[in-house]
Amino acid sequence: MGAQQREYKKRIGSAKGMKKIFQAQEMIAAARISKAHARVQATTPYAQAITNAIASVVQHSEEANHPFLEADRTFSNRVGVLLITSDRGMAGSYSPSAIREAEHLTNKLREEGKQPILYVVGRKGDSYYRFRNRPAEKSWVGVKEEELPRLGREISALFREALLSEEVEEHLDELYVVGHRFTNRFRQDVNVVRLVPLQLTSGDAAESRLTKQYPLYEYTPSADEVFEELVPRYVESRIINILLQSIASEHASRQKAMKTATDNAETQIQKFTRLANSARQAEITQEITEIVGGADALNASGRKER
Repeated sequence: MGAQQREYKKRIGSAKGMKKIFQAQEMIAAARISKAHARVQATTPYAQAITNAIASVVQHSEEANHPFLEADRTFSNRVGVLLITSDRGMAGSYSPSAIREAEHLTNKLREEGKQPILYVVGRKGDSYYRFRNRPAEKSWVGVKEEELPRLGREISALFREALLSEEVEEHLDELYVVGHRFTNRFRQDVNVVRLVPLQLTSGDAAESRLTKQYPLYEYTPSADEVFEELVPRYVESRIINILLQSIASEHASRQKAMKTATDNAETQIQKFTRLANSARQAEITQEITEIVGGADALNASGRKER
């Protein structure tokens, strides 16, 4: 019985240690959500304003023309897919759900006769594809949260060059981003956005030409030159916004996962405490039984001697 109690106490100690870790991770994630959400709120209006300005040019100008607006950009059949995952674990289904959606997207593109070219943000996604001997074309890992705007500019510059390249081996016909949309602390959904050809709608999945009415602007010097200035900013702002929404979703997902893990650790502590108490009670009962049995044996021996 003593060995059994020691085993239960060892497990209780282990569960208590894990509980402290989970609680600390939950508090850290909860503290970071507010800052991440503030960054999302700061960048979303800017991305929407650029989207509306480009949509207005498309709707009200016959001169509007840009390679990113072409519905059929078939040139190389290469399609860029940017997957956003986390660098760290303990975030529940955050990274697996994004990877699963990226796999579904790439399989669909292959069925359409296209060649998906994968780009990955985050160590989890990078490790997933390296382990399967399918490394990404380019990956970014270990990027700090405050460096995400810089990372977004770097990624958008890389994609602009590939989307406008005239080399078949480097050109990308389309660009998709697989990340998370942050709604609130309790809801985060995997989101697939096609950035090129441009989807200039209020939603993420619709046509490139709009039926919604946008303000009529006067363009100086011309709509084409306005496009040349706005389109790169549009792609950059959308990528930065998706990165920030994804990091906010990661913090929320980690908070929920750590809350669940803390509750499970507490359940394990209670379970093994009951088992340890039962084992202790059984040990005491056995000791009492042995003492009583020994006393009875001594009494019986004394009576025989008389």
